[in-house]
Amino acid sequence: MSETVAQDHILVSDADGVLEIRLNRPEKRNAITNAMYAAMADALERAAADPAIRAVLFSGAGDGFTGGNDLQDFLSAPPLGEDSPGWRFLTALRDAPKPLVAAVHGSAVGIGTTMLLHCDLVYAGRSARLALPFVRLGLVPEAGSSLLLPRLVGHQKAAELLILGEPFDADTAQALGLVNRVVEDEALPAAARAAAAAIAALPAAAVRETKRLLKRGAPGLTDCMEEEIRVFRDRLRSAEFRETAAAFLEKRPPGRTAG
Repeated sequence: MSETVAQDHILVSDADGVLEIRLNRPEKRNAITNAMYAAMADALERAAADPAIRAVLFSGAGDGFTGGNDLQDFLSAPPLGEDSPGWRFLTALRDAPKPLVAAVHGSAVGIGTTMLLHCDLVYAGRSARLALPFVRLGLVPEAGSSLLLPRLVGHQKAAELLILGEPFDADTAQALGLVNRVVEDEALPAAARAAAAAIAALPAAAVRETKRLLKRGAPGLTDCMEEEIRVFRDRLRSAEFRETAAAFLEKRPPGRTAG
């Protein structure tokens, strides 16, 4: 049985033990709003509670996975509270008991890259272009990336990716260990869904316990994410972020502010 529910630019479909969460705002490069975060958090919480769901698949509609956070939405309704939709999504992502699979093509900016650090299997199309431009926007890393990325790629490479924020391609992501496999874009949906279906066909309890054991390798993640979000919220209130965000939206160079 298959079911698809559309809510706030998020499509959630359920078939054969796989829950697919599809970002569906292609006209805005799948830029994520607070409402989209809430819908994705709801879907992850549903997947965690439903024994019929064995795996979760993330994908994006249109030309890319996601262009990152919607800055207009961030400026009008900054996620400052602990009950904010973005924080709900991040904690649901961090605590997801069932395997997470991602199919990434085109742009995967900001959260579009950091969320992959929480996924168990990541497949990328040749067009994938990942970037972590937090510092360029006057912000700091989130989603536990300041802990998880150095553990994956080493301090110096993580510093390069998180401070300079320069984009990198799918092959580089695979060489860094962030991506399991790179395929042609047209083969990406089938490859990612096949992986999710293979997980769904395995003994469910054994899969969940194996993921739990693997996740023990990230002690301190909760503390790291809480510290990141505290600093992130401070940055959202800063003159530096407001000027940088305004410059980005107005397509002009940002003016210098006191650091």
